[in-house]
Amino acid sequence: MSKPVDLELKKAFLELQVKMIETSKKIHDIDTEKVALSRLLEQVQLNSLGMASVTEGTKTYEAVGRMFLKRDVEKLRKRFDDRKVELGVLIKDLADNKEYLEKNLKESEDNIREMVQLRKEQSEAKAN
Repeated sequence: MSKPVDLELKKAFLELQVKMIETSKKIHDIDTEKVALSRLLEQVQLNSLGMASVTEGTKTYEAVGRMFLKRDVEKLRKRFDDRKVELGVLIKDLADNKEYLEKNLKESEDNIREMVQLRKEQSEAKAN
């Protein structure tokens, strides 16, 4: 004889499955964005390293769209430093967001396990 399907449990499993799919997609997107920002940070660090050896009197230009603007060396160095800090903050925020999503997903899984265990205990109590 088959056991009747617990509709509440079935609904909870479906919701968890949808949540897992959405969360795994978000985590994948975060990982992809993190890799892209890390590469950009690497480029900025290399440019900053190159700018460190440039003397104060050297003509320097910054690419802006399809043109180049003459800039002071010190302004470019400051711009690279600011960009490094900005990218570091963005990468940290993405890591925090990913950690939150993973924690939230784990919590949902634990809730489902707890619900299954509770149903199992209730059915065993009824059988006795």
